[in-house]
Amino acid sequence: MTPRITPSAQVDPSAKLGDGTTVWDLAQIRENARLGSGCIVSRGAYVGAGVQIGDNVKLQNHALVYEPAVLEDGVFVGPAVVLTNDREPRSVDPDGTLKRGGDWEAVGVHVAEGASLGARSVCVAPVRIGRWAMVAAGAVVTRDVPDFGLVVGVPARRVGWVGRAGARLTEGPDGTWECPRTGERYVEKPAEDGTPVLTEAPEAS
Repeated sequence: MTPRITPSAQVDPSAKLGDGTTVWDLAQIRENARLGSGCIVSRGAYVGAGVQIGDNVKLQNHALVYEPAVLEDGVFVGPAVVLTNDREPRSVDPDGTLKRGGDWEAVGVHVAEGASLGARSVCVAPVRIGRWAMVAAGAVVTRDVPDFGLVVGVPARRVGWVGRAGARLTEGPDGTWECPRTGERYVEKPAEDGTPVLTEAPEAS
């Protein structure tokens, strides 16, 4: 399937779109951006120059994905989400000179496989959103989110774990975590720095 681009969308000729990807009304995809197959870029969404997007990614209405962001396969970006790229934004230099593109160094947000960013959340670069993590609507992410982490608030903080299905996990008596929808089990262990990390439990042989 060839990509589908609605007449009012703006897609730079140097951008690469995979099979079956759809770009809806008033969306803009900038120079050298790359989108995989089966993606949906909804009305008014923005994809910055050189942004890298995997397969089956959904960008909802008016999502803003600034370069040099990377979105892996299966990522969901909710309505009006913003992925920033400048820790110290200024319109002008101290002498009042208008800044141009080469006057600052862009830093990106990396969103790993299957993660979801809720409506109007903001990811302040540089941060990494872990695999299958979930960022609640309206949250402001200022530090990395672990795989399967559920974060809420301003600034965002982890309040639990979610599984691949998106449901909040429940803790079992043996210290494992279970998805109430699928029954999949997960194991929590401390990382080298002492912070908790979650991994999928190995299947019983």
